[in-house]
Amino acid sequence: MLRTVHIAPLVALSLLFAYHANAAEIDLVLKAEQARIAAVAKASASTISVFAGAAGGGSGVIISADGYAVTNFHVADPAGNFMKCSMPEDGGKVYDAVIVGVDPVGDVAVIKMLGRDDFPAAEIVDSNSVQAGDWCFAVGNPFLLATDLQPTVTWGIVSGVHRYQYPAGTLLEYTDCLQTNAAINPGNSGGPLFNDKGQLIGINGRGSFEKRGRVNVGVGYAISINQVMNFLGYLKSGRIIDHATLGATVTTDTEGRVVVTNILSSSDAYRRGLRYGDEIVSFGNREITTVNGFKNILGIYPRGWSIPLSYRREGKRYDTVVRLAGVHSRRELLEKTGNAPIPPSPEEAPQPEDGKEAPKEGEEKPKRPIPVPGHPQTEEAKPPEEWKHLYQDKTGYANYHFNQEHQKRLRKALDAMGDWSQTSDNWELQYSLVDNDNGVIHIGPMTVEGKMAGVNHNVEIAGDLTEKLEPAGSGGLFLALYTWKRLLREKFDTFGEVYYLGTAPRRDFDVQYDVLVGLYDALEIRAYFDQKTGQLMVLEMFPETDSDPCEIEFSEYRETDGYTLPHRMVVRYGDDPFDIITVKKWSVKPAGEGA
Repeated sequence: MLRTVHIAPLVALSLLFAYHANAAEIDLVLKAEQARIAAVAKASASTISVFAGAAGGGSGVIISADGYAVTNFHVADPAGNFMKCSMPEDGGKVYDAVIVGVDPVGDVAVIKMLGRDDFPAAEIVDSNSVQAGDWCFAVGNPFLLATDLQPTVTWGIVSGVHRYQYPAGTLLEYTDCLQTNAAINPGNSGGPLFNDKGQLIGINGRGSFEKRGRVNVGVGYAISINQVMNFLGYLKSGRIIDHATLGATVTTDTEGRVVVTNILSSSDAYRRGLRYGDEIVSFGNREITTVNGFKNILGIYPRGWSIPLSYRREGKRYDTVVRLAGVHSRRELLEKTGNAPIPPSPEEAPQPEDGKEAPKEGEEKPKRPIPVPGHPQTEEAKPPEEWKHLYQDKTGYANYHFNQEHQKRLRKALDAMGDWSQTSDNWELQYSLVDNDNGVIHIGPMTVEGKMAGVNHNVEIAGDLTEKLEPAGSGGLFLALYTWKRLLREKFDTFGEVYYLGTAPRRDFDVQYDVLVGLYDALEIRAYFDQKTGQLMVLEMFPETDSDPCEIEFSEYRETDGYTLPHRMVVRYGDDPFDIITVKKWSVKPAGEGA
């Protein structure tokens, strides 16, 4: 009896502790569950279904309130120039959307939802911070079953990061992608992969499936959102985008180093000093330890970007910045885009016709229709009357309308600094250089004249301009000044061929500019605009494709006689600065008043 009296309080106390412990654990589980539900709700709001009519469809995600959304190229391409997309909002709504830009190699497309400017956009985070083992979930329209316009969710973990998949006979190359066991099934293509906070970390694109059954086996791949964001500025230009090459191949040597095994003498990397046998140490500010690691980084940057590169030779490290070339020629990219077989994807396999059995192992599968250049489907859907003005067909572009809009925006920025078209043909600047050399440069209608470093120069804008790169060592400063004046004075359609390239960095890798490309005679110029102020910050003039440009960095803009003009110009050629021009006086007058 005494023993019972002593034990009972202990048992009761233990039960009480156990109750509180269990309650605490249950509370934690419930809180985790509610956090997961909240993350899914947050993420689902920005997830869309993309309908491609008879060609099927897939998923996508809205990334900005004005309606820009990301999906896969292999989802958007069969849909055509216009498509219908659904959102889960208020029980489900359907919107029109128009194609904007495509990246066939990276399997990414940007579309624009239409009809409002307050779309719910996904929260985007740095996908380089994602680690294997992190919780994640995929949202989308698997098997295209969302007839109620509500997306579904699959939960899992990030199984691997920085994964690489070879092109495997197609244009497609999945680089630096995220691997997940969250089920990615047919119809999830183009849909978002979120972290456990409902933040966007990738775009689902590929799954590994059982050979015959198209059944998810827990191996799916998402394009990192960092890669998408690198390409986003280019994609918004309305162009068909190419990926980049360094112009060099690498391998792993016997000591485990990643070394150059071949390099094109015409590449920018060669001009920056990279040679056969050099060890690649760092690329894009990421350490290189494997060949796949090098390919992963190369694949996340567009053609034409300037990327930091570090290499080692005989124990000495060299740091430089290299401009990446394109993998394909323009014609080659268009041909391959139009005729490439549909890449392996989570798309639903074609169904056998009535009365016929599905093909057996080893038999040839039914073939999908092969798309032709552009974005056609077997029967092109009629564009919505209300929105058809938002599409403009042009070779090399997914939708030239968006490129024209950016050109207008940059033209407006230039014209905000003066009514250039009404200026005289003759401009003049009085200058001083770093060594206090003074002089005058006259930019006429077809000549550029001036004296620099005691040498008189008179460049006529005629004949072979690629041979007129005066003054020596500048890479063609006088020609660059001429093209700059021409860019200001001429309408873009009379300058030569002009197009908006997108956004890209320069030597200052962390800053991106709006880039306009102009072709005049044999010369190509690239004009870099500050994204906030709209000011022209840099002009690069390329006399030939495989050569260093003459670069002029403009600053100290001040108003002179009604025109806002730069009063400091840093001139560079190759790796070296040529000189700094301080403008003491500009003479730019309205037509009829002369210079």
